[in-house]
Amino acid sequence: MSVDVDYEKLIENLVTPLVIHPEDVEVKKLSEDDERIAVQVLVHSDDLGRVIGKNGRIANAIRTIAYASASRNHKKITINIDAF
Repeated sequence: MSVDVDYEKLIENLVTPLVIHPEDVEVKKLSEDDERIAVQVLVHSDDLGRVIGKNGRIANAIRTIAYASASRNHKKITINIDAF
């Protein structure tokens, strides 16, 4: 059974509460095919550390939630986090 999930909205909802500049959060789906989804998260440079977290723990937690959601549709998701 395939469930239609808006991965961009899911990731945006996870990242936005973490940052000081929520207006600068930008989530883009770079590509999607039958097996893989690539998503890019852009945040303000002041917020990059908040989103990645100490030793990457927050970024890994965000990835884990997204992976679990994508695996329900038998897909793999790649999330790149960067600042502008």
